[in-house]
This record gives sequence, C-alpha cells and structure tokens, in this order.
Amino acid sequence: MALSTPLLDTIAAPSDTRHLGLPELRQLADELRAETIDAVSKTGGHLGAGLGVVELTVALHHVFDTPRDIVIWDVGHQAYPHKILTGRRDRIRTLRQGAGLSGFTKRAESPYDPFGTAHAATSISAALGFCVARDLRGEDNSVIAVIGDGSMSAGMAYEAMNNAAEATRRLIVILNDNDMSIAPPVGGMSAYLAGLVSGGAYQRVRKFGKEVASHLPRPLKDMARKAEEYARGMATGGTFFEELGFYYVGPIDGHNLEHLVPVLKNVKLMDDKPVLVHVVTQKGKGYGPAESAADKLHAVSKFDVVTGQQAKPAPSNAPSYTKVFAAELIKRAELDPKIVAINAAMPSGTGLDVFARRFPDRCFDVGIAEQHAVTFAAGLAADGMKPFAAIYSTFLQRGYDQVVHDVAIQNLPVRFALDRAGLVGADGPTHAGSFDIGYLGQLPGFVIMGAADEAELAAMIATAVEIDDRPSAFRYPRGDGVGVTIPDLAAPLEIGRGRIVREGTAVAILSFGTRLADSLKAADMLAVRGFSTTVADARFAKPLDVDLLLRLAREHEVLITVEEGAQGGFGAFVLHALADHGALDRGLKIRTLTLPDTFQDQDKPEVMYAAAGLDAEGIARAALTAIGSERAVKGRRA
Repeated sequence: MALSTPLLDTIAAPSDTRHLGLPELRQLADELRAETIDAVSKTGGHLGAGLGVVELTVALHHVFDTPRDIVIWDVGHQAYPHKILTGRRDRIRTLRQGAGLSGFTKRAESPYDPFGTAHAATSISAALGFCVARDLRGEDNSVIAVIGDGSMSAGMAYEAMNNAAEATRRLIVILNDNDMSIAPPVGGMSAYLAGLVSGGAYQRVRKFGKEVASHLPRPLKDMARKAEEYARGMATGGTFFEELGFYYVGPIDGHNLEHLVPVLKNVKLMDDKPVLVHVVTQKGKGYGPAESAADKLHAVSKFDVVTGQQAKPAPSNAPSYTKVFAAELIKRAELDPKIVAINAAMPSGTGLDVFARRFPDRCFDVGIAEQHAVTFAAGLAADGMKPFAAIYSTFLQRGYDQVVHDVAIQNLPVRFALDRAGLVGADGPTHAGSFDIGYLGQLPGFVIMGAADEAELAAMIATAVEIDDRPSAFRYPRGDGVGVTIPDLAAPLEIGRGRIVREGTAVAILSFGTRLADSLKAADMLAVRGFSTTVADARFAKPLDVDLLLRLAREHEVLITVEEGAQGGFGAFVLHALADHGALDRGLKIRTLTLPDTFQDQDKPEVMYAAAGLDAEGIARAALTAIGSERAVKGRRA
C-alpha cells in the first residue's frame, strides 16, 4: 500500500512547520514516523531511537528558528526524522549507502547539521562552544543539545555541564530519557509541574526569593536555600542538575506535543542560566514490532514494514569474528577463574552478552565510559586478575590517555579485544577502526596482534591469556570469518613470530590481519604474469618478527606490506626495522599498502577496500608497479 503523507508532502523546510497548530503538528508527527519506518525498511540502519524522538523533532523545529537556532543531536543515529524535515527527504532512502546520506549528523551534508556526532556524550560540550561563540559576538540565537540517558553515563557530559554554568547563561540541554532510567513514567501532573517551573511567573518568584534570601543572615540564607532545593527536588527530581547550575524542567511526556511545545517555548525565553529539560520517550514508539522487540529495533537490516521481519543475510559457512571471540573467551574463562570481561555499553556488539550469561559475576558493562573501562581494567590487572577489555577500535580512541598512563606506563597486563578493526561499511568514517595499530604501536612494551582468520583469532586469545607481564591487543574486523576450522582449544602463539603461508622467489607480500585472503589471491594473479610470490602472515605488528622481515627482504626483489589501518602503522614499523638493519641499502623495492590518508565515506566494505587498493587487484597492481611496467609486460609474455 502506498504511503500517504499529505501534510509532510508540503514541508520543504522546518520553517514550513511554524504556522501549524497542535492538531496539524500531531498529524505531521504521525506522517513523519511512517516515512521514517518506510525509509529504514528500504535501507536498514538505526530505527528505534529515531522513532522515539519524532514528536520531539517536530516540536524543536516548530518552536526554534533552525538553522539559525542550533540543534545538536548526541550520537546522531536518532536524527533520521530530523533529516527528513530539513530538506533531505528526497535522499533519505540513500541512508548509509555509497554516495548517500550519512547515518549520523554531518556538517558537510546540511546547514541543519551544525556539528557532526557519531560518538556519544559530545553534544553538550559542542553546544557550549556554540554558546560562547554566540555570546562573544553579541548574538541571541538559541543553542540546544539533545542527549540520551545512555550518553549521560559518560563523564564528558558532566564535565560540560559543570563548565556550562560558568561559561554561558543561555544553553538548553534536552535529556531524552528513553529507558526511564532516571524517572518513573509521567503523566498530566508532572507535565503541569514542568510547565509551571519553566514559566515566567515561577522564574520571577524564584528570582525574587533569592534576592530576599541574599539579604538574610548566613544561617537563615542557607536554610532558605536548602528548603527551596528540597521542595523543588521533591516536586521534580531535578536537584542534582540544579546543583550543576542548571534550571531543571520536567520530567515531561516526550510524545505529547501539547506538553512539549509550550515547555519549549518557555525555556526558549530563559536567559539567566542554562536549563535542562527532562523528556521521557519510548524507544521504537509507534511501530509495534519495535515496541515489542527487546532492543526496540535499535539497528536493523532491511525489513518488511507490515511484519517487521528483517531480511536475512546470505548464509555463511563461517561464524562472525565477534562470535568467535565470545566463544573462545568462554572456553578460556572456564579454565581460568581470573579471566574477567569488560565492555563499554556494547555487550551484544562485542559478544560479551553471551559471556555474561555464562559468567554473570565476571562480566562488566560500564556504560558509555571508555576512559573508566580502561582504568577499571588496569585496576583489575594490578590486583592479579586477567581483564579482557572488549572495545571497538574506534571507541578505544576515547580512552587513549588511560591506555598510556594507567596501562602502558605501569606495564599492566590488560588485554584489549579490538572489534571492528578496519573499515565498517555503512557506519562510515566515524566508526572505522583505522588508527589503533599506530596509536597502540607507539607505546613501549605493547604486544599487538592481527588475526588473519577465525582460527588465528582463537590462537591470539589463547596468547593474550598467557601474556601476564605487559599489555596486549588483538584486532579483528566486523563480519564473518573465512571458514577455517577452529581447534577445540587453540594453542598460544610464540610472541613476535609470523608465518610463511606460501613460498615464492620474486615478490613477497607480508600481510597483517584479514587482508591475507586477498594477498593470496594477489599472489595467484602475479603467478599468471610469471612472478613467483611468497605470502607471509605477520601475526604481530609489535614485536615484529625481524628474522622473517630480513629473510623476505634478502630473498625477494619486491616486498609489499598490507594492513587494514592508516598510515603510520604496521608498514611504518616494518620500514623502521628494515632501515635499522640496513636492509633498505641493497635496492629492495618496497611498498606499504594502508588505508588512504582520507576519511572514507560509507559504502559496501568490498567497495571501500577496492578504493583503498587493499583488495587482491590493488595488491597485485602495487607489486607490478614496484617491479616496473616493462618487466611486468615481459613477465606476462613469458
């Protein structure tokens, strides 16, 4: 059945919503929700969070003069309805696809996306920057940060709020509480209270009371302040935020436009200190399959709108790397009671939900708090436990200071399981695991491993268990393995030792990570052209297998290194080692293949790797270029 959206069809920009009355805004919200569901059913992506903020999105663009008024969506995956309302409806079915719309807010995409957000808890800090810039220019536009209760588990949000009261008098933070983790369900009375405390009369009475109290003797002044805070806290639950220097408004029903619109109009006028509006929403609101799903359909593949049934991926003969990690860690934990596991708000994404079911007392989800996760793991290691911190490569960047100071300097045996290493397809540059080889490889003593397949990952987990005198990390990509057999109990690897997978004489390809399969295909391509090729699996980026490196350099004319990481990683380590040993002095032709020195936009992973020159054709092409076009032609004719 064709989607009917007669009112939404008339909305080309947020300004078109500002003349609408409440009945029309309710109709617009219903149509916007239907359009969001239909669009995501075609593209896949994040669904539940966006459905939860449909009414809030409509209310914000109705009340505020966007884009002059700044709205920053924390994380950004709940911003699909926002994108539809802000001139991108015609492209919304290109979400997360090559040359399509980003799955997050993106400055280059629209003036209605003033700040790019894809990692959590950044919105209040960024919004404060906009506020101070506005204040210094003497302007009067509003700045709004919309942040979820999950993101409020991150310390950065509180650092920003602590600074905000000193830095500006006009900032609006909307706490989107979609898990009811802060307050119980709310109804008409709480909405009435929210309207009351955000209104001008209440604010004037508070100001008058504070002026009177300021002239009282100190004991009476303190007593009056405490009594006022207690009374307000009993009514609204907002004393904590008021202690941070914010007016607290709420909680209010985030799906009731009759409540939202007047409250937002009130807080828009508040100009004497920052304000936090506590909005309670339901993730997946308005779509039965999402409301009934345990995860509220947070992230979905393409699906049938009527049934909610998601399209199943083509069957694979191999398990995902994430599942392999979880299964192997459980095996090891059954043998070693010192093994514990830590994740930062990603239990299912890292596979530790499975581990937690088996060992509920030895698995810890610390929330969106990577800094804490790392130092928590360091404390466990310092007291003799064997912590595995399972954190996506891109998210570990948020805890890098702690990796350096709390783990590496103290030489503590924290084991980092780096999921989503390399490119991640539709999630794009913000979630790509591009930099961990370099940023960990700089640190003295670190052991860094890259799994070429699922059996190698199992061996590296076994190796990490045994490394008890220094920190270690093993990286593996998103997606499925290659279908190799995994031993019942994998044996640990010798630290700093690679392996020869195929012997040749002219060209050597040294792979670190899961580009090994493409390296073998490249060797086949080179063989067709007459060039015998050795393929080696480095296994370790640190410590390097120097003996293997020197042998490859000595016995081959061309050496190609291949990695799923940015410049300054494995290839750089290889060059440094070869230079130190004089192996570059005898005319060796070497090429280091890395991800390009750009932030690659989202696309299918295979398309992205081809564009990076890290597929089989790209690897073979690099080898032929190093050999020289004239000799390559002769080799082909031979």
